[in-house]
Amino acid sequence: MEALAIGIMLGLCGLGAGIGMIAGIGPGIGEGDAVAAACEAIGRQPESKSQVTSTLIMGCAIAETTGIYALIIAIMLIFVAPGIFTSALIDGIKNLKG
Repeated sequence: MEALAIGIMLGLCGLGAGIGMIAGIGPGIGEGDAVAAACEAIGRQPESKSQVTSTLIMGCAIAETTGIYALIIAIMLIFVAPGIFTSALIDGIKNLKG
């Protein structure tokens, strides 16, 4: 029973990490659209290149934070959460038995 519960918990931690990394798709699409719009803007008005570039870099940095947060959560689900959940599960089972 205990081994089955630990196996299910570890599998769900891995599944949660994989689902969390789907959040990396959003920043990639958003940054691609932003770069395309910036290239079009610079193509229409070349004299505004410095303003468009600085705004583009700031926007891409802000958009990238979503992907970084997702990566941090996935790493925590893979390396930190199983230890915490396993010890809590074992302590709970010991309290029920004893």
